[in-house]
Amino acid sequence: MDPITASVSTNDFYDDNAFERLFKEHFKALHAYANVMLRDEDLAEEVVQNVFLKLWERREDLNVEVSVKAYLYRMVHNACLNYFKHNKTKARYEDYAVHSMAGESNKASQRLELKELEQKIGEALNDLPQQCRLIFQMSRFEELKYKEIADQLGLSIKTVENQMGKALKIMRSKLADFLPLLLLWLFNRLL
Repeated sequence: MDPITASVSTNDFYDDNAFERLFKEHFKALHAYANVMLRDEDLAEEVVQNVFLKLWERREDLNVEVSVKAYLYRMVHNACLNYFKHNKTKARYEDYAVHSMAGESNKASQRLELKELEQKIGEALNDLPQQCRLIFQMSRFEELKYKEIADQLGLSIKTVENQMGKALKIMRSKLADFLPLLLLWLFNRLL
């Protein structure tokens, strides 16, 4: 029988002195083993201490059918794997949180920019002469053809074309700073 196994049995887990002896006999080796897996001495120490703490807390339910040494190594091994698994899950959640928050932030800023753009478009439309504005709105918002606009307003097609050219020129100059947003706004309206 292994001298370490013989020195401590599962019945001895109830005895404070035997448990302390078990801790002293195995701590350094278990710490070295955990350190090889984790590559962090402080973390390895914490893992091994937690293993002994769990062992103490569960001492009444223990049924060790292998050597105590093998059992301790298996506990440390599993604790290290659980640490890696926890960190992997934590990293995935953090990535998700960062991306979703960035997405929400982008959506919020886009909504603000689009609201500002809509306001600027409204201001630019109001600055157009009345007939020019009416023709622009019929063409762009009601999607009427120039001939249809001309028929409805009793104007020539050439007048409608000239008024649209004038409207577009004025709108472009008023919204020049917002051209990228304007394209985004028009794209979103088409969807």
